[in-house]
Amino acid sequence: MHTLHLKKPLAFFDLETTGVNIARDRIVEISVVKALPNGETEIRTRRVNPEMPIPLESSLIHGIYDEDVKDCPPFKGLAKNIAAFLEGCDLAGFNSNRFDIPMLVEEFLRAGVEFDVKNRRAVDTQRIYHMMEPRNLAAAYKFYCGKTLIDAHSAEADTIATFEVLQGQIAKYQGVKVVDSHGNESEPIKNDVAALHELTASKLIDFAGRMVYNDKGEEVFNFGKHNGKKVADVLKNEPSFYDWMMKAEFPLDTKRRLTEIKLRAFTQR
Repeated sequence: MHTLHLKKPLAFFDLETTGVNIARDRIVEISVVKALPNGETEIRTRRVNPEMPIPLESSLIHGIYDEDVKDCPPFKGLAKNIAAFLEGCDLAGFNSNRFDIPMLVEEFLRAGVEFDVKNRRAVDTQRIYHMMEPRNLAAAYKFYCGKTLIDAHSAEADTIATFEVLQGQIAKYQGVKVVDSHGNESEPIKNDVAALHELTASKLIDFAGRMVYNDKGEEVFNFGKHNGKKVADVLKNEPSFYDWMMKAEFPLDTKRRLTEIKLRAFTQR
């Protein structure tokens, strides 16, 4: 039985992949720990054929080689079942807002399976950890749970550890306010998914973090020569920038969010 206060299921998940390029790399293993409002949990772990060679440097990290997944189904063969398992769930993970969620969204888009994240809360335990105790998952597990992480970079071990870490973070920090680098205080840490989402993911527009909300709630670019500039202004003053982003190697989710902003500006004329 878990200790989280949930109004709907919260799916902790971790991906092992061929690399860290969201647009180019592919999933080789996915593990999901679904925490239910009644205190129970369900765990599912699947190996995935990435339909591309797994680089040796990636295999040396997660221990999954081409031979291990050659007879496994590709993601498109698992996508509908995974989407069904995640139906109605909020999402959680370790560095999930910057990597796991955008990678998963990208795979669903490639598979042609609808997976809407707009109405899902997203809780990134790494964000909370880095705000309070900047280190990695193994150190977080040791710090919050008093345990040594065995089989690190195994999707299931990392997912279960992340699940336990969030419970440990809530137990340690509940009621404590977060102070950011500018000295601004947030609301206190709460055992509430909506509040944790606001703390860790509310400023993101696309999950790769190429666009974010600034302190005024405006959509701005978060990279390159237009860093900090309002997206709508850049698209208006430099239309070719949109074309460049659509042709460049950005995640499909980033391109979709950019197009939504462009179309919204067009309809408001």
